[in-house]
Amino acid sequence: MKVSLHIAQDETADEVLGSDPFALLVGMLLDQQFPMERAFAGPAKILERFGSLDPAGIAAAEPEDFATLCATPPAIHRYGRAMAGRVQQVAAAVVSDYDGDAEQIWAGASDGADLVARVKALPGFGDQKARIFAALVGKQLGVRPTGWAEAVGPYAEPGSFRSVADVVDQDSLDKVRAFKKEQKAASRA
Repeated sequence: MKVSLHIAQDETADEVLGSDPFALLVGMLLDQQFPMERAFAGPAKILERFGSLDPAGIAAAEPEDFATLCATPPAIHRYGRAMAGRVQQVAAAVVSDYDGDAEQIWAGASDGADLVARVKALPGFGDQKARIFAALVGKQLGVRPTGWAEAVGPYAEPGSFRSVADVVDQDSLDKVRAFKKEQKAASRA
């Protein structure tokens, strides 16, 4: 996998996301209760501090040591220690279910529903996050198995600015933020 992404709005972090499938998966995992671009910069921080994004190595790392490196400022997430555990859980699932190759999650999907189900089966990925991630790999990596649009629902809409799947530059990031803000306001009303 080698694609040009602009999610983290940081050249180094985006290069990591565009060249390592596990990094992209971890970025999506971290994208909750934390600014999107900072969440997607998390994998680059892990790479810099841990020296690798190899799922087997991360899964096997001593949990307390791994949590410390993830929580050291600037942390990978607002809840760095807790998210370090989630990263290790996802790494273990990638090792056990996909022979350590995160790209097989989407490359091996038989159709859109299977793609969403595979992502949803990972620790920390609920239905909405799974559909957003499937939209991300569909829109930005071109992974669109049969039934992809139906499986991801409105996140598949071309020209929309609903989620990280639509972030290609600062302007689109601002539009996604505005959309999310409108949605929160509407849900409170």
